[in-house]
Amino acid sequence: MPRPELSLVIPIYNEEEVLPQLDGRVRELLTTLGLDAEVVFVNDGSRDRSMDLLRGMATREPRYKVVGFARNFGHQRAITAGIDHARGRAVVVMDADLQDPPEVILEMVQKWREGFDVVYGRRRKRDGETAFKLLTAKIFYRLFAAMIPIQVPLDTGDFRLMSRRVVLAMRELRETHLFVRGLVSWVGFRQCAVEYDRAARAAGETKYPLKKMISFALDGIASFSVLPLRFATYLGLLVGFASVLYATAAVLTFVVGRTVPGWTTTVVLVSFLFSVQLLVTGVLGEYVGRIYEQVKGRPLYVVGERLNLERKKKRKKKPRPSQRETSEVTVVPAVPAPAPPVPVPVPVPVPDPVGPTIQGVPTPIGLGPVVAKPDRHDA
Repeated sequence: MPRPELSLVIPIYNEEEVLPQLDGRVRELLTTLGLDAEVVFVNDGSRDRSMDLLRGMATREPRYKVVGFARNFGHQRAITAGIDHARGRAVVVMDADLQDPPEVILEMVQKWREGFDVVYGRRRKRDGETAFKLLTAKIFYRLFAAMIPIQVPLDTGDFRLMSRRVVLAMRELRETHLFVRGLVSWVGFRQCAVEYDRAARAAGETKYPLKKMISFALDGIASFSVLPLRFATYLGLLVGFASVLYATAAVLTFVVGRTVPGWTTTVVLVSFLFSVQLLVTGVLGEYVGRIYEQVKGRPLYVVGERLNLERKKKRKKKPRPSQRETSEVTVVPAVPAPAPPVPVPVPVPVPDPVGPTIQGVPTPIGLGPVVAKPDRHDA
């Protein structure tokens, strides 16, 4: 099957109220684009009728692909699953609440055709959000940008376009605690921004309450920065220096004859030092906990259902013969190899143990010739 030009990835979690509007806006976008495109919906374990509505949408529109999780795995993992299943030469990630206008994708595609690998949406203003959320988001992104060693664009979310080579690079990053917008900046390539005004949510309620926002912020900081660990080190040095100063002051007070400050000061100092220790232990625990969850090597998500998606063909393995089949196999004995020829010993000449003879008397080996002495009777 030929690869589509564009893939649209949309994570879904309890969005039954907004899905009909989303369907209409996406259809209008596909008509305006005039490209061979697909839409990958990732149902993140919704508890409402979202999956039923997605089944109906996929039945009516073959360009709609649906990936259904076996349970709720989280927004960032839903985006990752969509990227894993997207086949387009360019992939756009957007939320289902229509706060990110689908019409902005037209500008993103134009920038992509100009040669940019990543085109992210930058928010000029954000309607329908509380002042507290706007303030905390502004503080977080600036604090996050100051703490990490890479450059991350400010006032952006996950709404962005990525080229095929960026998608392939993202598929290699299987981190347990995902922070997708940071990972896209980490992989690099040519990136640019498209500014837009973020609208209010079309229907339903936000899926990011304060608790999830704090957890998301911690994931982003711990995934890209070791500065909290260094902060713990600096804090320990500072407290140690302050303790030395306090001990010096206590000794000087004792030398001049005054009493050392009593119980209240001691309790305050002990409580302060104990809180510092707990803080440092907590920072270490955050990093150690992430290491523990990463080394377990569990999959990021489990898919329970796929619609309009072709499964990857797996190589057929040769079936192993069963015990019954093995018993019916005739075993042909191997022909033994011919034995190597036995070497014939070559006779070695043995020297004669008896030497030359003189007058019939043998001469021992190693002795010189024996000279016969004349008999005195011969004289």
